[in-house]
Amino acid sequence: MVMPQTERAFTPDTVDDAVTVKRITKSYGAVEALKNMTLSFPRGELTSLLGPSGCGKTTLLKIIAGLLEPTSGEVLVNGRAVTGPGPDRAFVFQDFALLPWASVMRNVAFGLELRGVAQSEREAIAEKYIAHVGLKGFERAYPHELSGGMRQRVGLARALSVDADVLLMDEPFSAVDEQTRRKFQEDLLNLVKTENKTFIFVTHSIEEAVYVSDQIAILLPRPSRVSQIIRPQGFRDKDVDNIRRDPEYLDIVDDIWSSLRSYVE
Repeated sequence: MVMPQTERAFTPDTVDDAVTVKRITKSYGAVEALKNMTLSFPRGELTSLLGPSGCGKTTLLKIIAGLLEPTSGEVLVNGRAVTGPGPDRAFVFQDFALLPWASVMRNVAFGLELRGVAQSEREAIAEKYIAHVGLKGFERAYPHELSGGMRQRVGLARALSVDADVLLMDEPFSAVDEQTRRKFQEDLLNLVKTENKTFIFVTHSIEEAVYVSDQIAILLPRPSRVSQIIRPQGFRDKDVDNIRRDPEYLDIVDDIWSSLRSYVE
């Protein structure tokens, strides 16, 4: 089930990866957060970054987004080097990052507004994705009128509306209750099937990673590096009510916990 990472040849002409991370190091003074990290993200798949707190998951995500500059190494998106934020990537933040003074419609359409898309067009696109995430009827509501789960849906709709190739999701379900989280996991899998995008998903939950992922990259603590690559198979098509009792699923969860236990302790 659990396979050691093997470095791949990062040649866009021969490997269908949407994102490639090549020998990335990130230092803060004398502290190395990431060291010589190499990792690939297959196009159209969901890859989870999993590991203990402080292992650099969010740092790596922000480097891919172009929000942080690496000390050395490079990131390629669709074969082009990342030099900053770009329209090919969209970010879903853990804390929602909504505009408190703006309606749901304005928040979802905000990225399109910044791009200069005409109001009628951007509102039509926003309306589509507001309905897509289950918020039809809340277009004129404001963030303070919504639950945490609803605010997270607004953030997701905003990321989807700009039609980026890569969605970067930083623990997007951590602030909601368990029931909402499970519903979000199902919704996320539907998005992976229907949106034809590449998802990079940060989570602390082993169970969540095994359930939603095509690929799991296990990161070890500072300086962060990739310990293992795991490719769970077949759980998405099984009954969600029974998945957490599936022996194969439980075996993978236990294997990952065994590999991380000493670092958590």
